Amino acid sequence: MERIAPEIHDRHIKALMDISRAITSDLYLEDILKLIVMVTAKVTGVEICSLWLIDDSVTPKKIRLKATQAIDTDYIKDRSLNMEEGVVGYVASYNQPLIVRDVLKEPRFKEKEMAKKLGLVSMLGVPLQVKDEKVIGVLNCFTSKPHEFSETEVNLITTVANQAAVAIINTELMVKTKVVQEELETRKLVERAKEVLMRRRDMEGNEAFRWLQKRSMDSRKPIRHVAEAILLSEEIE
Repeated sequence: MERIAPEIHDRHIKALMDISRAITSDLYLEDILKLIVMVTAKVTGVEICSLWLIDDSVTPKKIRLKATQAIDTDYIKDRSLNMEEGVVGYVASYNQPLIVRDVLKEPRFKEKEMAKKLGLVSMLGVPLQVKDEKVIGVLNCFTSKPHEFSETEVNLITTVANQAAVAIINTELMVKTKVVQEELETRKLVERAKEVLMRRRDMEGNEAFRWLQKRSMDSRKPIRHVAEAILLSEEIE
């Protein structure tokens, strides 16, 4: 059993605190992902971290590069692999960490262009896993020199990855909940606006709704804004 040095333990705690703070923040998912790779790189002392998320919305599933603290956004765009491809595909599919001593000599590693450009040598990939053992992505850590990742380092990065997975899931749930709430509020506003139109313009319900839709299209504004304007004019009058 490895003995953890106090300074490493302190960095470990700091990383978990930073990511825990992200879990309860109002940051958007993109900001959460950037924070995770920055914190992980800083706390572990590795050169670069990259974060990939599984995309369940396509068939077959793909795993997409979503964040890294050292590559411009143009590189990240549309960077994806099939689930059985690459190191990230292996880690996600088998739900276990993978250590690669030299990424340029590893056949499964697909990002050799990036590795050459940034001078990356060794890497550790760990699954992003939530409590029910569902894997939602992969967190990769790279070094600029040959490096043997210790058990302590693997455990630390795995713990950070699991904490990160919670932050990501919570953010996605928050966004979905917010969208549902906004949709319900919009429906209520539209129904109230319909009632005003039915009363003031002697319209039927369907006719009033079509009027709202047309005004929304003509003005290029959301139907919610049109409904709010009608309700506001009703209050003023």
